[in-house]
Amino acid sequence: MEKLASAAYWIGVLSTLIALVMRGLALVGIFAFSPSSMGRGNPISYRAFLEGAVLFYIMAIASGLLARNRELKT
Repeated sequence: MEKLASAAYWIGVLSTLIALVMRGLALVGIFAFSPSSMGRGNPISYRAFLEGAVLFYIMAIASGLLARNRELKT
């Protein structure tokens, strides 16, 4: 469980960094990704990475708590 929690955490960090880079580039005007353009030529939005990051952070927290709970019971 601890390996799953660690992997989920780092994937969440990576997803957050990708989303921040994509959003920063969109602010500069290099990439014009926006949530309203989904399905209209831009298949990936920074929002997809942010939502993925939240999912992986929640999975890391849940896995870590489950591993800690199992350690306390033994």
